[in-house]
Amino acid sequence: MYLIHFCSLNALLFHSLCGICWLPISGISLRHVCLIQFRADYKNEKEVGQALAEAFQQGLVKREDIFITTKLWNSDHGHVLEACKDSLKKLQLEYLDLYLVHFPIATRHTGVGTTDSALDEDGVLDIDTTVSLEETWHAMEDLVSAGLVRSIGISNYDIFLTRDSLAYSKIEPAVNQIETHPYFQRESLVKFCQKHKIAVTAHTPLGGAAANIEWFGSVSCLEDPCLLNLAKKYKKTAAQIALRWGIQRNTIVIPKSSKVERLKENIDVFDFELSKEDMEAIKCIDRRLRTNNPEKFWGIHLFD
Repeated sequence: MYLIHFCSLNALLFHSLCGICWLPISGISLRHVCLIQFRADYKNEKEVGQALAEAFQQGLVKREDIFITTKLWNSDHGHVLEACKDSLKKLQLEYLDLYLVHFPIATRHTGVGTTDSALDEDGVLDIDTTVSLEETWHAMEDLVSAGLVRSIGISNYDIFLTRDSLAYSKIEPAVNQIETHPYFQRESLVKFCQKHKIAVTAHTPLGGAAANIEWFGSVSCLEDPCLLNLAKKYKKTAAQIALRWGIQRNTIVIPKSSKVERLKENIDVFDFELSKEDMEAIKCIDRRLRTNNPEKFWGIHLFD
């Protein structure tokens, strides 16, 4: 299982990632990282595709040695094949290793490749009631049959929507990518997914840190005394403690950063192990606090 991944927010971050993964002096390679993730709504696929093409051409890395993921945006639920082909074209790839349904909601189609949120005249997300999640999933399954995608998964699905997806799927989700971190542990959902052999990926394993504090006014778990005390004990940072906790609960963590030193720090979590007692201590600081909530932009409480 790939336990730690990089998530690319923009071209600058991707080239920082390239600098770490492909320069021998760094001591880190893509074989250690294993996965690069992009999202159509980051609007970075074209730039990343150019960087990948250069890397393949120069022999810095082989396609089969990296695991690449991107996501289906909300407005493309009724246009899954076209959206996937558009991402492949931009990324200059023949196939994706993993393709995820980004959110369990279909919105008004605004054209393949356009990823701005479709809002109505009141500034509320314009939901498309003609496309079901089941229909979207079967279209995702067709991508596997067509050889465009190796595996498919879901993202931001709660326990009930995950259960439903298992009921109607011919190809079961390989992954459910969710927000989970020490302040939002979601133990029931994590255990349900793992029970049914759905890998859990934590897309906000550090609680969003500065970005989510700025966007959503959330509280960072990295300032919690428990994590800070454990950081001193293990001679690590609070972020490394949070990532190690995520790994030891058998979730896959996707830390995001645009700083090279942070990228290196995020990988440096395999030379220690939290004790059972310390894992229990972190379990006790759960606040059930979601830090990444798109209602600010969409005008609806998606997760109610």
